[in-house]
Order: sequence, then C-alpha cells, then structure tokens
Amino acid sequence: MLSEAINIYSILIVVYALLSWLPGAYNSKLGEILARLCEPYLDVFRRIIPPIGGISFSPIVALIVLSLVNRGLYYVLMFLIQTIAS
Repeated sequence: MLSEAINIYSILIVVYALLSWLPGAYNSKLGEILARLCEPYLDVFRRIIPPIGGISFSPIVALIVLSLVNRGLYYVLMFLIQTIAS
C-alpha cells in the first residue's frame, strides 16, 4: 500500500514537471493543486541542487530518491518477514 502511494506521488511529480513546458499551466487549478502537493518535497532538493542553465534537475533527483526509498522499504519488509518466519 505504501509502495502504491509512492508510485502515485512519483506520477504527480512527473506531471508537475511536465507542466513547466506549458505556458501558464502552473496558474491552472491542476497546477495549483500539484504545486501544493509537490513543492514541499521538491524544495528540499532545490536547496541542495541549484538549477543548471535554467534547468532544474530536482524532480529527477526527487524521483530517484523516492524509488530508492520504495526499494529500501521492500527489502526491509522482506527481511523482517524472513526473520519472523524463521
């Protein structure tokens, strides 16, 4: 269930990043909703990784971190299940 939530949040970040290609998309209702959901998480990475040539790589790094967290949780849960089963 947590894995599904992480996957959905990843999709939201991708959609939010794609909105940057459309003029005025951030000002739409969808853009405002996605900004409220994604900006707090993306701001963490924007503070660490500045834009290069006007291009922000923070969504890519944020997605990589989400993927690593997702995999890490899976391996921790599998380890706990194997430990309990033994």
